[in-house]
Amino acid sequence: MGTSRRNWLKLLGLGPAWGLGTAGPRGTATGADNLYQRLGVEPILNFRGTHTLLGASKQPAELHMVMAEASRHYVSLEELQDRVGEKLAQLVGTTAAMVTTGAAGAITLGTCACLTGDHQDRISRLPDVTGMKSEVLIQKLHRNEFDHAVRNAGVRLVEVETLEDLRKATNSRTAMMYFLGGQSGDWAWKEALSIESCLQVLRSAAVPLMVDAANMLPPWENIRHLASLGVDLICISGGKHMSGPQCSGILAGRADLIHAARLNSSPNEDALGRPLKTGREEIVGVWLAAERYAKLDFETLDRECLRQAQYLRAGLLEIPGVRANFTPFDRTRKVRRVTVEWDELAVGLTADDCERKLLEGKPRIAVLRNKPQGLMFTVFMNDPGDESHALRRMKEIFATARKTG
Repeated sequence: MGTSRRNWLKLLGLGPAWGLGTAGPRGTATGADNLYQRLGVEPILNFRGTHTLLGASKQPAELHMVMAEASRHYVSLEELQDRVGEKLAQLVGTTAAMVTTGAAGAITLGTCACLTGDHQDRISRLPDVTGMKSEVLIQKLHRNEFDHAVRNAGVRLVEVETLEDLRKATNSRTAMMYFLGGQSGDWAWKEALSIESCLQVLRSAAVPLMVDAANMLPPWENIRHLASLGVDLICISGGKHMSGPQCSGILAGRADLIHAARLNSSPNEDALGRPLKTGREEIVGVWLAAERYAKLDFETLDRECLRQAQYLRAGLLEIPGVRANFTPFDRTRKVRRVTVEWDELAVGLTADDCERKLLEGKPRIAVLRNKPQGLMFTVFMNDPGDESHALRRMKEIFATARKTG
């Protein structure tokens, strides 16, 4: 720790008592107290997954050091985006790329790019799309809360279900198609149109296809595959499984569209994307996170997730009346999830109460709800040992419920 940093910590009343400078493998403080606890905010063991509400992921300690170094110098943000964009494009396999404020920021800027091109008068008018292409195609199955990031630009979403629908809906008003990647493989999603089939229709009409790839990691090869297919724009989250800055993302694709997206973004002042500001620290941070991530051994990572999930499931099955199973993988990535179900009347414990007790206990544990009953533990980015804490708490909660039931 440098002298200047020590002085700042001393001035702010921080230091060893805060757990700073004693980071574990994922940046977890190893001391008894940490910054959040001093603020009265108790940290959470995350068994929900890469949810923004919980912080999405943990950054490696070395990334913090590099971002701190980046913050100590003035640079031209445009030059930095140029150089980092070149590096990211090489990693993804596209002709260009830029750093954004998360995948949602990438979605909004990609939409703006397809609407305006490099025409400054159009850029200045958004979200007023008068005189521009104003429709974005989307599969009905792909409607989701994040398509608001598309609608931010003032467009109208046009839903399609079949290839014939797609052909008929593609016209002179069509700015692009938004495609939601990486969703679960239930019966309904098997009816969804593939990226390849959509590209065939759209290319003949010169309409760009943008893929929301926030849920397509791991592995990195999923992103490179999109690039190899010729997807026009790819939206990537930097702050989820990639473990970059939480507020970072990547927009990669065609050089002309990336150029237009940058014109619609900060530091340009008269642009809809001006509030979507990326700082030099985030630009550097997500680049280095992507460099690191692209080289990871994803099979080794998955084996550790599997080990934790197997330990958790085996221990849960020891609880009388509990059923525990693994869920199927998503279509494009391996995510280990353990479902827990039980007869609430027989046990004397509802899923609501169990979830609440997990979140209010020590340690605090966040989980997902399982349908139609029970809970779901997502074992995805957990530190070794998290699974033993989760199992201990579940056994305590069920034991107490049986005593009082």
